[in-house]
Order: sequence, then C-alpha cells, then structure tokens
Amino acid sequence: MDSIAKVSHFAGKTFALWVVLIGVIAFFIPSGFVWVTPYISLLLGVIMFGMGMTLTVEDFKRVAKQPKSVAVGVAAQFTIMPLLAFGLAKAFQLSPEIAVGVILVGCCPGGTASNVITYLAKGNTALSVAITSVSTVAAPVLTPALIYLFASEWLDVSFSSLFVSIIQVVLVPVILGIAARSIFKEKVKKAVPVMPLVSVIAIVVIVGAVVGGNKEAIITSGVLIFTIVVLHNGLGLLIGFGLAKALKLDFSSQKAISIEVGMQNSGLGAALAIAHFNPAAAVPSALFSLWHNVSGPLAATIWNRK
Repeated sequence: MDSIAKVSHFAGKTFALWVVLIGVIAFFIPSGFVWVTPYISLLLGVIMFGMGMTLTVEDFKRVAKQPKSVAVGVAAQFTIMPLLAFGLAKAFQLSPEIAVGVILVGCCPGGTASNVITYLAKGNTALSVAITSVSTVAAPVLTPALIYLFASEWLDVSFSSLFVSIIQVVLVPVILGIAARSIFKEKVKKAVPVMPLVSVIAIVVIVGAVVGGNKEAIITSGVLIFTIVVLHNGLGLLIGFGLAKALKLDFSSQKAISIEVGMQNSGLGAALAIAHFNPAAAVPSALFSLWHNVSGPLAATIWNRK
C-alpha cells in the first residue's frame, strides 16, 4: 500500500503533465479514447466518491467556525465565474455550443484539486475544504439554476434534467463516500492516500475522451477557446483574491478563496455537456481542466515564495 501511495502522490504532483500528455495523444489517436465517452458520468462519480471519502464531519463543522469566510467563498464561486463566462461568451460572440460550454464550466462548483493547491500555496486549507464541501452540496440546485439563467439564450436548458444529473454524479457519490468513511473508518483511512491516483486517472481519461471526440472542433476554434479559458481562469483568480482582500480577510484566506473561485470542477462540466447538450460543448471543460492544473500550481509557487 505504501508503494501505491507514493505513486499516487507522484501522480498528484505531476497531474498537469498527464493531462497535457493524454490530451495530445487523444488528439492524434482519437479512436483510443472516444469509446470512453458513454462512461464519463461514471468516472466523475468515482472521482466524487473519492472526494467524499476524504471528507469528515469536522470539515463541515469548520463552516460554523468561519461562517463569513465560507459564505464569501461560496457566494464568489457561484457569482464571479458564471458572470465572467457569460461576459466572455458575449464579448467573443461564441457559437451556441461553445458559449454553453464556457458557461457550464463557470456554473460548476470548485474543483477537487483546489484543496491541494491551497495547501501548496500555504493558504487556509481548512477554509478551502469547507468551501469545496458547501459548494458541492449546493451544486445540485445552484448549478442548474445558473446554467438555465445564463445559457438559455443560446440553447434550450432543462433545469430538472440537470438537477437529476448532478444529484446522480455529484451528491450521491459524495454522500456514499462520507458514509463509507464513517462506517469503515480504518480501512477507508488506509485507502485515502490512493485516491489521488484514481482521480488523476479518471480525469485524464475524461479529458482524452473529450479531446478525441472533438478533434475537428479543436482544430477550428481551439486557440479561441483556450484564450477564453485562460482569461476565465485568470480573472477568476484575480477577482476572487481582490474580493477577499477588500473584505479584509487574512492573507491565507485570500489565497484560499482565490483558488476556490478560479479552479472549477471541469469534469462535471464535461459530463453535463455530453449528457445534455452537444459534445463540442465539452471542449471548454477539457481545456479548462488542462489549464487550471497549470495556473493553479504556478500561483501556488508564487504565493509560497512570498
């Protein structure tokens, strides 16, 4: 188990490298990954189950200990990124599929990697975990509502269908993961160090499936989408940090909120795009997954040195 844990730790540290590598391979050999597409929701469920296994009752108690900071982080998560996505879609006059894809990413809760990045940045990790927990639990209601609000202009959006999907692939696996940890405490505790490896494998496979299945869309508009993804992520990090600073939170909390706002659950965005819209709408999620796992560690490195 120790050797697997070491491999898992290495995979977590080199996550961005594997995302890029698999993305490139999938672009040139799409047939090796497109068969995964029907299983994207299942893979996301595995990731969220692993996230649930890392959560404890204490993580939710932290909300009571710093309610203002958690409220700021969750509110920022579900306002800044959706508004930025809508603004970018309008400013760049995106096609309906790509516009909806960008908005999907913006309306998702924080990414599971944000807690690790916050830790590496010497940020308030307890706050990061609390915000991720609350935003994930709130996602079944807030994410479909925001997608309906901002994306209906481009494509038909079914709130009820999105709500059911997020319950199935996010909330139920997370609850099952928490339950498994509560019931099988010691066994799960031993398995938790391996979960980063499982998550890395699942996410890179999802990215590979999206890239492989949308090769033509990436060729025609990949540079534009990547530019929007970089702007979306970068502005999210900056505005999140600026908001926390304006509200006079301490520096470690400013870093945590910045990372929570800027790093999205792009796997969820890809799963929703494929299940409810057009496969091309999953491309922004795939590129976001690639980029925020580069920008996040980069921001952490800069903050760590300060």
